[in-house]
Amino acid sequence: MDLGIAGKRALVLGGSKGLGRGIAEALASEGVIVALTGRDAASAAKVASDIGPSARGYALDLSKPDMLDRLLDRLEADFGAIDILVLNGGGPPASAIEPDFWRAQFETMVLAGMRITGRLLPGMRERRFGRIIAVASTSIREPIVGLTASNALRSAVAGWLKTLAGEVAAEGVTVNLLLPGRLATDRTLSFDRMDAESEGVDIATVAARSQQEIPLGRYGTPAEFGAAAAFLASRQASYITGVALPVDGGLSRSML
Repeated sequence: MDLGIAGKRALVLGGSKGLGRGIAEALASEGVIVALTGRDAASAAKVASDIGPSARGYALDLSKPDMLDRLLDRLEADFGAIDILVLNGGGPPASAIEPDFWRAQFETMVLAGMRITGRLLPGMRERRFGRIIAVASTSIREPIVGLTASNALRSAVAGWLKTLAGEVAAEGVTVNLLLPGRLATDRTLSFDRMDAESEGVDIATVAARSQQEIPLGRYGTPAEFGAAAAFLASRQASYITGVALPVDGGLSRSML
């Protein structure tokens, strides 16, 4: 299927590894010109080179607003405009209650995405085409034990984007969320490793048990996740907005 987005320009935050890289690769395979970011400039550049000539890598630390502003200025010079925005970043560590921790996580998980969207959205509205896709978590439907900050802040992002979706829909801009479940990424591996260490068993035992809880019986892949994102970015998905789509192999039991 031709998704009709060849030649469009995308910004994929956190595109140098994991789910972000899966999205960047899927978009590039559709002919999209991709700007991907990572904390390390060399790693981002290497991933972009691996993806191909349509991708470019940039360094970005979402906790640094000045760095974010400079990147957006550079992207405007390099690309002219961004048609597809993928808001993606690493999840916070396990629960903590210190105010400074919450302020820092709010800055990176909520405010940074708002700043980027605020810069790029006017151009999308003017061109009558735009795609905003946020990588969230199934925790916005079913909170995950121990991940208090993730549960709360991702829900805040979901509320903001659901509201935004209704405000810009008539101008050809769609806004959707993807909710990853247990996929084969470093973050999932780290959770399996922590459980294995706490239980005194090997990591393969924990991973096998975890996968047995998933109706499809396995972890998903970044490529499968990227394919879902590419579809939401497509012209065929122009009548889909304001949705939160689980990509979790059927693990979520909630239909809402």
